[in-house]
Amino acid sequence: MNDLHMSASAAEAYMDDLAREDDLLIRIKEKIHDAKMPDVSVAPGYGKMLTLLVTLTGAKRILEIGALGGYSAICMARGMAEGGTVTSLELRPDYAEVAKKHLEEAGFGEQTRYMIGPAVDSLEQLKAAGEKFDFFFIDADKLNYLNYLELAIDMANPGAVIVADNLLLRGRTLNFERNGPAIQIVREFNRRMADDPRLLGTLLPAYDGLAIAMVKNT
Repeated sequence: MNDLHMSASAAEAYMDDLAREDDLLIRIKEKIHDAKMPDVSVAPGYGKMLTLLVTLTGAKRILEIGALGGYSAICMARGMAEGGTVTSLELRPDYAEVAKKHLEEAGFGEQTRYMIGPAVDSLEQLKAAGEKFDFFFIDADKLNYLNYLELAIDMANPGAVIVADNLLLRGRTLNFERNGPAIQIVREFNRRMADDPRLLGTLLPAYDGLAIAMVKNT
């Protein structure tokens, strides 16, 4: 078998063809593109994984860091337990408004709330209010990934799951000749997700990299 057939991109294309998006998610992506928002929604295969993980964990309270156009929130909301809620943190009010419309279109408008502004500030507010969550999805500015992780652990219910996207930074994480601040922070984040004693975690290399960890009962 030649290198093309064995390449990561070929494998991802093959998996994407099997894990096809439904009409709603395709339409959401088209609307995100039409709004000239970044084309950085979670990959279709990982979107299905979010639905699967939320379903398997029985998560009822979900916290999303980085709303963008609402694609990942829809994937998670589809798996949450009856009566569940999604709290979505987004820096930009215009992005949050787009996400809100898409969650309403998907039938989850009443179960989703948005907090606008720097995510660390919103997380500190939630922590001060004593809020706890069963599932976290981190997909926002990389310079704060370590802060997001620590605050997520602080607000985790026993056995909560933390998932984070874009761990390879489109290959920059693997290029050890590059050592910018965001790259170094993501490398340390990856190390902690894999071997922090408070977590049981693993890293997946497909697409742009995904981390999954369960917060251990202490």
